[in-house]
Amino acid sequence: MSSAPIRVLIVDDHPMVAEGIQSIMESYDDVEVVGTLGTGQEAVDQVDRLGPDVILMDLNMPGLGGLSATEMILERRPQTRILILTMHDSPEYISTALSHGARGYVLKDVPTDEIKQAIDVVMNGERYLCTGARGSLSPKGENMREALTGREQTILLQLAQGKSNKEVALALDISVRTVETHRKNIKRKLGISSTAGLTRYALEHGVLQGTGVGF
Repeated sequence: MSSAPIRVLIVDDHPMVAEGIQSIMESYDDVEVVGTLGTGQEAVDQVDRLGPDVILMDLNMPGLGGLSATEMILERRPQTRILILTMHDSPEYISTALSHGARGYVLKDVPTDEIKQAIDVVMNGERYLCTGARGSLSPKGENMREALTGREQTILLQLAQGKSNKEVALALDISVRTVETHRKNIKRKLGISSTAGLTRYALEHGVLQGTGVGF
């Protein structure tokens, strides 16, 4: 019995690029392209309806960019694997994309079969960096403390003000479970195990400046 095809969504604001990627993907028997979209906002709005296993996400798009879209989609559908497919090969872009939850990073000038290889790798639960991306990330860069995403910084601020997970969830209009997941990720990234430690970190790094909150 054959397994279900991998459902792939392509998000790129250049129609010719999106059509080219779609043509490549449709040449594989085990891939089904469920849609091509031109903006990050469209991806966020339609991800539940389209139900992709993997999203090939461009970075720079009008309105909501690929990084913000990645974070918002993963809040809703954490099981979705997002592969950044871009021309940008700077270490800052790569490390930021990974910190936002992307499972892989592929440059648009790779051989076409490498995109399929990346999809297979992330479907197996592993991370994929194409050769160009790996070369841009120095050993020092890989060992640096992982950066917090914008959403995680917002939640850190709320927690440092003494709010409970439930209060944070209400303030940000997200589920308590989502707050718990972010809280766990924040602690892992910062290497901090306690709420008091998070508060101390927020104070020491200026997160609480200008909030009018005293401790």
